[in-house]
Amino acid sequence: MSADMQFDLVVLGGGPGGYTAAFRAADLGLAVCLVEQANRLGGVCLNVGCIPSKTLLHGAAVLEEAEQAAEYGISFGAPKIDLVAFRDHKQQVINQLTGGLDKLCQARKITRIVGKGGFKDTTTLQVTGEEGAKEISFSNCIIATGSHPFMIPGLPEDERIWDSSDALALKFVPKRFLIIGGGIIGMEMAQIYSALGSEITIVEMLDHIIPPADKDMVQPLFQKLKKKYQIFTKTKVVEVTAAESGIQARFEGAKAPESGEYDAVLVAVGRRPNTENFERENIALALNERGFVGVDNQQRTAVENIFAIGDVVGEPMLAHKATHEGKVAAEVIAGHKAEFDPMTIPSVAYTHPEVAWMGLTEKEAKAQKIDYQKGKFPWGASGRALASGAATGVTKALFSKETGRIIGAAICGQNAGELIHEAVLALEMGADAEDISKTVHAHPTLSETFAFAAEIVDGSITDALPSKK
Repeated sequence: MSADMQFDLVVLGGGPGGYTAAFRAADLGLAVCLVEQANRLGGVCLNVGCIPSKTLLHGAAVLEEAEQAAEYGISFGAPKIDLVAFRDHKQQVINQLTGGLDKLCQARKITRIVGKGGFKDTTTLQVTGEEGAKEISFSNCIIATGSHPFMIPGLPEDERIWDSSDALALKFVPKRFLIIGGGIIGMEMAQIYSALGSEITIVEMLDHIIPPADKDMVQPLFQKLKKKYQIFTKTKVVEVTAAESGIQARFEGAKAPESGEYDAVLVAVGRRPNTENFERENIALALNERGFVGVDNQQRTAVENIFAIGDVVGEPMLAHKATHEGKVAAEVIAGHKAEFDPMTIPSVAYTHPEVAWMGLTEKEAKAQKIDYQKGKFPWGASGRALASGAATGVTKALFSKETGRIIGAAICGQNAGELIHEAVLALEMGADAEDISKTVHAHPTLSETFAFAAEIVDGSITDALPSKK
């Protein structure tokens, strides 16, 4: 059977990486086909991840701010939460963004096919959808199949045991809510459901919540949350059983209870790449030792005309990494000189306060035996933070002793996810502490705290006790 259609590029997967790659390739003059098994673009991020979670988190933050307004002499009545309206608003945001993607796709004259794609060979993809199977011939292909939540093996099948997509569906608000995993997803879901009235229990195997960040940078968040949640670190869930009265869990951990019963359980212990179900064996595409599709710095796999991007190629599994990789792959295919070589990729936990970090953490610098200087500025000494009711926070910057250049930074505080990008740019541009401290920052702002951290290192700080020489 001859191919039904022929293209310069087929993109398999319509998430942030996939649609970005398709759009960029079309802008560079390629004939592009975008294959996505869902009838909406945006992937996990837009439909059951980043965007719906941030929408719900905003609602949770509004509830918390209303409560804190009493400190300013402003009081509101008890909030009335319409769960259906809350859920509908989340869906409206998703619809608006996915509808926008549809228009951008149409404007670029990209051929969209809804269906599940699998390789027949290195130049042919078979797509199976509601209208049957189609064969598509391509010169190049980008694999952008994303990832899925990892579920702990052996859990009972029960509608009260959720993954992150289930939690974002807002099926109901459990009175007793167990979250297995204290990473970014677990902590964000805890904030949403706590605001809606759930009693939160978090179990984390490692010694602190949000394990990739330095412990001291999540400490302001932890100190706040331990008053609201039960948080058990260095703790394992060893058994989960379903009973009519609730989901029963047994724990192992020095400070954890032996067992507990919950109305719902969220499993938030990470994600796994979608490396199966697209017939990669037909193109002899093997996985690397970590279970990802291996690529070079141009996103090219071991098969010359097959590229891969996003979660399927490795950590960090973040939409902003995928989009940049997608642009690189599209540009390389279009004959441009491009490679993916960022000096850092920022990470953000959209908790309240937020936690954001980039470059090396202190624990990474120590592990790599890199000598560094540290500037750390508490938000309790920031005029803007105090005025905004945001004194719970800290900004930290790390500089190489050898070169003087910034090598890492982290912020815990209000809008940390917005503030971290000055540090990212400083790292990309090779800034040192003096470059940052002599860059005039508006006053009073939260951004100043990053300059103050640099001033601590270069010895020019006046908003705190003088640095020890």
